[in-house]
Amino acid sequence: MCICINCLYVHKCSTYKYIQQQHQGNTNIVPPEFYPINTIINVNLYNNNIPLQLDWDIIECMSFIDKPGYWKN
Repeated sequence: MCICINCLYVHKCSTYKYIQQQHQGNTNIVPPEFYPINTIINVNLYNNNIPLQLDWDIIECMSFIDKPGYWKN
């Protein structure tokens, strides 16, 4: 699970917007305003179906500031 859903910067973060693009294939996302430092992205590969499925998550970020549920706003 992506830690970004509980981060203060979720709505303006460049790395989170990149992850959104990977999940949705959407390139029409608003340009980011915040560039986090030292993020770690985990990509899980699922070969249960064809085509191969990828699940992208940010699991660590040095810029993370805890604000639970902020992604809902």
